[in-house]
Amino acid sequence: MDVTYPEVGATRDGPMPDGYHRVTRRVRVEAGFQEAAEALAHWRPQVGAGLKVRTGAERAGLGVEFASGIGIGPVRLWVPCKIVWLVDEADRYGFGFGTLPGHVETGEEAFLLSRDEAGDVWFEVRAFSRPAKWWVRLGAPVARLVQARVTDRYAAAMRGL
Repeated sequence: MDVTYPEVGATRDGPMPDGYHRVTRRVRVEAGFQEAAEALAHWRPQVGAGLKVRTGAERAGLGVEFASGIGIGPVRLWVPCKIVWLVDEADRYGFGFGTLPGHVETGEEAFLLSRDEAGDVWFEVRAFSRPAKWWVRLGAPVARLVQARVTDRYAAAMRGL
């Protein structure tokens, strides 16, 4: 299935595109690089943020489709995504995922770990998005608050490994 936006990969290398709401967050991770990379590959940011994850894949990988769900109990909004890029290097690990048809937003979000020269491990979230549904456009201020809260929770989940 194809993603719902043309700027595939913009969270990885370049400036994020105009016309979208943009989010960036960077925190130092207490865990070692390998431990943090394994946690990231097994959906730790999402689960740690209180989201549920549905996928047939054991770990994140290029082309993997998944849905994350936000809500309480059976009242949950599921949003489909696809991993569109992956980096797996000695000092960098992460991936970007894009929205699929049926998602309430359109855009891309990336989770990237890096290890600096001092050996410190950093977790970064980069995202660009805009509403895909009319009712999300109407509630845009609330949607931005939810996105900021979830991003903070992603960072806290990885920081506290």
